[in-house]
Amino acid sequence: RCPAICALYPWHADHMHAFRAAVEAGDFDALPALFAEDVVFRSPIAHQPYRGRDTVAVILRAVSRVFEDLTYVREIGAPGAADHALVFTAKVGALDINGCDFLHVGADGLIDEFTVMLRPLRAVTAFAEKMAVEFGKEMERAGLSG
Repeated sequence: RCPAICALYPWHADHMHAFRAAVEAGDFDALPALFAEDVVFRSPIAHQPYRGRDTVAVILRAVSRVFEDLTYVREIGAPGAADHALVFTAKVGALDINGCDFLHVGADGLIDEFTVMLRPLRAVTAFAEKMAVEFGKEMERAGLSG
């Protein structure tokens, strides 16, 4: 049920745990294999959701350069359940930021919905400013811009 990434993180038997392990290891290139092709990503700084595995991969690579010291501090969700929440802390420059990744796993075991919420506003504003720059760079690297 879990793709090759699960072999890299054998202590995690499902996609949600493999997602957490990859993020904690800084292995953002491994994440796309955990997403459904038509995954829906809801960003705290965009009004419309983003759709598709390739687009979400670009976003997460940009996020990896904006957040510093990202640490998951709590996991909410029953074993085997389709819905999970991963509560985290991080830094954006000198500012502390708190957030939560809400993940839904479809019947095929792939993450098909991913929503992020962030606080406080000052840190979210700094995050949005830095993401605008990094997202643009990552879109160019992926050949998806202009």
